[in-house]
Amino acid sequence: MFMNLPFLPKKPTVAVIRLQGMIAASSSPGRLNDATLAPLIEAAFRRGKPAAVALVINSPGGSPVQSALIAARIRRLAEEVKIPVHAFAEDLAASGGYWLATAGDDIHVDANSIIGSIGVVSAGFGLHDLIARHGIERRVYTSGKSKSQLDPFRPENPDDIARLRALQDQVHQNFITQVKDRRGARLAQDDSLFTGEFWVGSRAVELGLADGLGHLVPVMKARYGEKVRFRSYGIRRPFLSRLGLGIMSDALELSQERALYAHYGM
Repeated sequence: MFMNLPFLPKKPTVAVIRLQGMIAASSSPGRLNDATLAPLIEAAFRRGKPAAVALVINSPGGSPVQSALIAARIRRLAEEVKIPVHAFAEDLAASGGYWLATAGDDIHVDANSIIGSIGVVSAGFGLHDLIARHGIERRVYTSGKSKSQLDPFRPENPDDIARLRALQDQVHQNFITQVKDRRGARLAQDDSLFTGEFWVGSRAVELGLADGLGHLVPVMKARYGEKVRFRSYGIRRPFLSRLGLGIMSDALELSQERALYAHYGM
């Protein structure tokens, strides 16, 4: 028979939130977004009074809005309950994945992690010559001269491109502000930091994008003691998806994610 004696010291617990996959508003399995993660983040900070929260990140990025929402939620809870947050990058914490890492009070990486890509990208195809060769006529009727801007079946319009680049510049500046606000004086004075370039973990430490090389368990044991316990929180795949249903939609989502990973040579 065991008794719970209140005067015995409790082993410290670190709540571990796994943030793995593409960041998108989509409700598809494995996608990281604020709506899906909100209850997990809330539980990680409030359940059992953890000594700290650790973010384990493996993400090529995705939606800047969802990246900002998730990171902001983590910071709000951290400040509300006064719990430190430690971020750990695995294979990849790039673009929106690095935005998530900035929610940590410190960032640790593997020497081989891919870190950075602080920039904004839009991509598409130009198909107007293709449909013209096949005698296909494109018919579009709009109310509002800009309603069909960036239509892939029409030739590029310089005004549309200028508007898109202006929007990208605004989002890029928001990303830069997030990094500067969170990393502050730790950032190196290097002109390449905000160009969209990315680096391996050891170089990211030199640039001030990360605080050191290290992995979750040894770093947390060094910080909170050898007897520290870990409680994990992560997105679970829906039951039907685990059975293999929804194969077509899953395959499309996977191809989009693989394209993002391929951008970083992974």
